[in-house]
Amino acid sequence: MAENVYFEDVNVGDDIPSFTRQTDLMHWNRYAAVNDEFVYIHMDDEAGRAAANEPGAFGMGNLRWAYLLNMLREWVGDEVDVRELGVQFRAINQKNDVLTCVGTITEKIEENGDHLVRLDTNVINQDGVATCPGHAVVALPSRG
Repeated sequence: MAENVYFEDVNVGDDIPSFTRQTDLMHWNRYAAVNDEFVYIHMDDEAGRAAANEPGAFGMGNLRWAYLLNMLREWVGDEVDVRELGVQFRAINQKNDVLTCVGTITEKIEENGDHLVRLDTNVINQDGVATCPGHAVVALPSRG
């Protein structure tokens, strides 16, 4: 469970705790079942090779988006509002890739009584390749 993270306790340049998952067909099947995303290129090696000239089936982009949301939730908890989460899918992830979500605080602003923190985010694979650059905006509680 996440500790309370307050607006006054974070600074521009701070890295938040990372979130890591090794993807495999089991994770993809679970995600597909919840999201009704049974697409052959994500389940069948032949379909993945034919569609994208990849070595086999490849991961869902939106699963990486969900991993980033998991990172934010583990950092601040379920009671804090995630106001934005946007990403660009820049590389395909393969079965058994180890994906690490990272985030760095880039801005703190007070707006209409809200205490907002903007972060640059990304999903890095085991080879150090940034696969999913993006940003997030989180409304944190204030001590004041």
